[in-house]
Amino acid sequence: MILLKSIPKVDKFISQEVFKGMAIPLITTISKKVLQNLRENILNKEIDEINEVELIKKVKNEYERITKPSLQKVINATGVIVHTNLGRSLINENAFNKAKDVATSYNNLEYDLQKGKRGERYAHISKIICQTLGCEDVLIVNNNASAVFLILNTFAKNKEAVVSRGELVEIGGSFRVPDVMSNSGAILKEIGTTNKTHLRDYENAINENTAMLMKVHKSNYSIEGFTSEVDFEEIVDVAKQNNVIDYYDMGSGHLIDLPYGLDESEPSVSNIMKYNPSLLSFSGDKLLGSVQAGIIVGKKELISKLKKNQLLRMLRVDKITLALLEENIKSILLGKIDDIPTLKMLFTSTKELEENANILKVEIDNICKCEIIHTKTVIGGGTTPNRKIPTVALALKIKDYKPNKIEKLLRANNIVGRIEDEKYLLDFRTIQINDIKKIENCIKELVNGSSNE
Repeated sequence: MILLKSIPKVDKFISQEVFKGMAIPLITTISKKVLQNLRENILNKEIDEINEVELIKKVKNEYERITKPSLQKVINATGVIVHTNLGRSLINENAFNKAKDVATSYNNLEYDLQKGKRGERYAHISKIICQTLGCEDVLIVNNNASAVFLILNTFAKNKEAVVSRGELVEIGGSFRVPDVMSNSGAILKEIGTTNKTHLRDYENAINENTAMLMKVHKSNYSIEGFTSEVDFEEIVDVAKQNNVIDYYDMGSGHLIDLPYGLDESEPSVSNIMKYNPSLLSFSGDKLLGSVQAGIIVGKKELISKLKKNQLLRMLRVDKITLALLEENIKSILLGKIDDIPTLKMLFTSTKELEENANILKVEIDNICKCEIIHTKTVIGGGTTPNRKIPTVALALKIKDYKPNKIEKLLRANNIVGRIEDEKYLLDFRTIQINDIKKIENCIKELVNGSSNE
């Protein structure tokens, strides 16, 4: 009982100089919890003395844990350019600064400066995208899943949408096309088989309740062997002949020709637009290399109907997204590919990657064993499924640590690499030149034993 009476009073405890400058409400909440735990430990006879220094330390540690940003910068050394778990595409710093200038001041988001009256937020992006793609109109929503849902809900609610069985995809987070269709109110009409779908399957499926013929990008798998699928150009023709909508969910659509022969299986949005489709949708933060968004392009009449759907209010994007996306598309239109980090990484030659890897190797070769190797990686983010591109990595060995140990130690320092063939690799396809020095310093700390293991 004597020990219980020695427990500090909350108001006196939090008034100490050590807590000066901290948020009093939060310090109070944490202190109450710490002191309550102290009381319980005394009653349970788990402690026989009160150490106020330790109590203060617990409160401060918890305060720092709560207030430390959960979302942090990491160094992507995996080689996966569009890494979904690591934030997908990087934003160009100059584009970000322009968007920041817009976001930190009043702007004409929904105001027509020429007419002096209310305007439309999508007008800011439609001009540059229509010029780039030659489409009639464009609509931006918060991601491509939203685009799929909005299109189906607007045009196929209580009607049939025809889709090949080989394209009923499930992507990360259990996002399934059949479930999205069901929730949108559309009726799924499956055609063909898992491995083979023919043009006649689309033709035979059309009836008085058919709203659209839909093609879906196989974002994380490919079907090989005894297979066939229908080109979207043919689907567009059949849809026009039968007065129904053709729609291509392109997933990770890109606007330029890709290197390493990737266009053979991954046609660009620009190429698909040659077929004069009704509607296309694709992601902004994948191979387009911009911010998270769902981009819908197509016929003005259809885009207009999408804009009138009340669901759009819940799916629309803000001024920052529009500003960033506009800068990105402008870079593509002007041919400034190096202004888009995702594309710059994709197009970097293996010679340059090897030169970058050698910068780090020279600095750490005398303290740990490392070897430059030529290997392969994937682009990631549901793009170019099962296709790999060449890359250069530094195989790293620190002391007698196994690869898993090295991976854990570097990850604790926000450096995320990968293990391949029982080697820990730092893949320079995704390592930014400004991060090489940070990796060097971290490795030197680990080798010298000054890092927390």
